[in-house]
Amino acid sequence: MSTDNTLLTSGECGPILDGYKEALNQSILTAAPESWQPTMASILPAHWQEWLLPLAGGPFFLLFLAEWFYQSKRGKNESFSWRRTMTNFSLGGSYLGFELIVQALIVLPICLWLYQYRLFTIEVTWLTAIPIFVAVEFSYYWFHRASHRMNWFWSAHVVHHSDDKMNLSTAMRQSLLYSVTGWWLFFVPLMLLGVHPVWVFFFYALDLIYQFFIHTETFGKFPKWVEYVFDTPSNHRAHHGTNSEYIDQNYGGVLIVFDRWFGTYVEEDTINNPVKYGAVGETSHDNIIGLIFGVFYRMWQRFFRAKGIKKKIKVLLRPPTAIS
Repeated sequence: MSTDNTLLTSGECGPILDGYKEALNQSILTAAPESWQPTMASILPAHWQEWLLPLAGGPFFLLFLAEWFYQSKRGKNESFSWRRTMTNFSLGGSYLGFELIVQALIVLPICLWLYQYRLFTIEVTWLTAIPIFVAVEFSYYWFHRASHRMNWFWSAHVVHHSDDKMNLSTAMRQSLLYSVTGWWLFFVPLMLLGVHPVWVFFFYALDLIYQFFIHTETFGKFPKWVEYVFDTPSNHRAHHGTNSEYIDQNYGGVLIVFDRWFGTYVEEDTINNPVKYGAVGETSHDNIIGLIFGVFYRMWQRFFRAKGIKKKIKVLLRPPTAIS
């Protein structure tokens, strides 16, 4: 697939990072059986930006072990177990692997085709990087909000909320169905506006990397101005609560200001209303197949049982609380 790489390799670091990407791709191809190499060559990232999130998996695991060690020293290791750790990182690994394949073969080609019809060409520079990131965060807010308010997107997102504990490994509890349900649709407007799809995915990856660090009970609350602007561990713990006051609140990834603006912000109350983690109506378990496909399968059961196209559409688009 030919793409315009001018935007993607501009600057002094571009060629260097491209060189690292090529070396990494080549080392993977060399290690793979010869019969697999043509297929793998079509899947491996064509741009260095696409390697950002997959390469974060190893450091994430080491940071999680450090958190476990630290919390154990403080006598607060009740939220940790090897079984749950393996479940969460297995889910994260399957998500990253499947995302890499689907993005290379389906999502990126579609987005590059749409990008041809952009209104402008917005280059990524030191001046535009922050505004673009904020725009990506704004798009993420609406994607995340839809993931809680529509069955179709919730059927993938529910996996992340199904953990009844909270530690850094919870951030890795993700579903490979995200690409199937279409997370990337919420970011298409940015591409049509003029931001290259690869850069959109790059800033989205940065957003997700930040979120890894807010899945923890290690930290309490930060200074008020930090809590007001950013999604912090405290703000995100509230988001994971099944308490009625916490449900469907705090959708921000890096910033919490959009929640304040759109009326979806709630403050964590550790004294009067400690967070109870989990997903409403779902049990927390470690059956990986059941976690990934359970809610998705039940949604389709209701879809095919529903009579008439309007009722079928309602099954997919209504909130998860509307089970019937």
